[in-house]
Amino acid sequence: MDFVLTVTETNKYIKDLMSKDNVLRGLWIKGEISNYKHHYSGHMYFTLKDENSVIKCVMFKNSNMYLKFVPENGMKVIAGGYISVFERDGQYQLYVQEMQPDGLGSLHIAFEQLKRKLEEEGLFDPAHKKKLPFLPRSVGVITSSTGSVIRDIINVTRRRFDGMNIKILPVAVQGTTAAGEVASAIRKLNEQKCVDVIIIARGGGSLEELWAFNEEVVARSIYDSEIPIISAIGHETDFTIADFVADVRAPTPSAAAEIAVPEKQILIQSIDDFRKRLKKSLYRLIEYNRTRLNALKGSAALSQPLNRVYQERMRLDSLNRQMYHGLKLNLEKNMGRFSMLAAKLNALSPLSVVSRGYSIVRDIDGNLIKSINDVNKDQNLIIDVTDGKIDCIVTDKHSSQKGVSTYEKK
Repeated sequence: MDFVLTVTETNKYIKDLMSKDNVLRGLWIKGEISNYKHHYSGHMYFTLKDENSVIKCVMFKNSNMYLKFVPENGMKVIAGGYISVFERDGQYQLYVQEMQPDGLGSLHIAFEQLKRKLEEEGLFDPAHKKKLPFLPRSVGVITSSTGSVIRDIINVTRRRFDGMNIKILPVAVQGTTAAGEVASAIRKLNEQKCVDVIIIARGGGSLEELWAFNEEVVARSIYDSEIPIISAIGHETDFTIADFVADVRAPTPSAAAEIAVPEKQILIQSIDDFRKRLKKSLYRLIEYNRTRLNALKGSAALSQPLNRVYQERMRLDSLNRQMYHGLKLNLEKNMGRFSMLAAKLNALSPLSVVSRGYSIVRDIDGNLIKSINDVNKDQNLIIDVTDGKIDCIVTDKHSSQKGVSTYEKK
């Protein structure tokens, strides 16, 4: 037991051995990603596996920040770095410094990932597409200040509509600063509101050369633009994220100019055609109204305008007579009915009974006296006769039996 080491010393010794090994200091390993975790610190932790084995891996933030794609479980990659021991756990792992997809390129994967993400967020939704103006007063062009693209756009625009106002914002169309410059130019035109439509253009190139138009910052700037945008990136077969977000995609920069600007001569011809059609329509309308006027001139309404007045006056007189006759008949009918009801009422009236020699006896409160039981001795009574009233006092009362006084019975 000449050499007794601590656990820490053992792990450190193994780490030193690995660091001196030329193969382990710089190697590439291919495998399938599993147990992937992107820590809040920015570091990536995962394992690479094949059919028989696994190896733990870590890719620190300062290395993974330059990746063009986002690693996912199940993705096959080739990782480059060095193998060392994590002394605390006594576990060796691959410290990844570079990584690329095994098969499809990283740019292609990054393109598909961003496309899927933005599509899920609705940035490609046709409902958000803005309609291009029929005749813009000014056209904004975001492209490189050099090259054939800007010349093609200017030439096509001038040929189609001479005098059209073109505002050019020169930007880098490839390289690390290109995406930021394009996004900034879009925001600037929206802030100034000096154009009615924007063309974003670039000539053809490889996926790497067109990559600025696949950046998320450009896509979101296009989506947020209040001004309609036409994308014309690369050749007809080239597609970028900007094409999917833009309101209209043009296959070439020249086609973008044709889409944005109508042809002046065609507009002039259309205006002439409309003018001729309007003139013919007015002539037809005037001729139609002239015919109607001539027909009206010979009508009785215009030749004898008072005839209608006389006819209506006679009709009014007839209606007046009918109304008077109807009111008279209705009045006579109601008067006869009134007389009949009055006779019935008079027959039932107490006054009619009084007029035949009878009288009505009431107490001072107006209550009718119908029985000897309704009065008392010395009570004041009022007798209604035909020609007036008689005030009297009850001195005696008798029952219906002859000569028998009620008070005498008592």
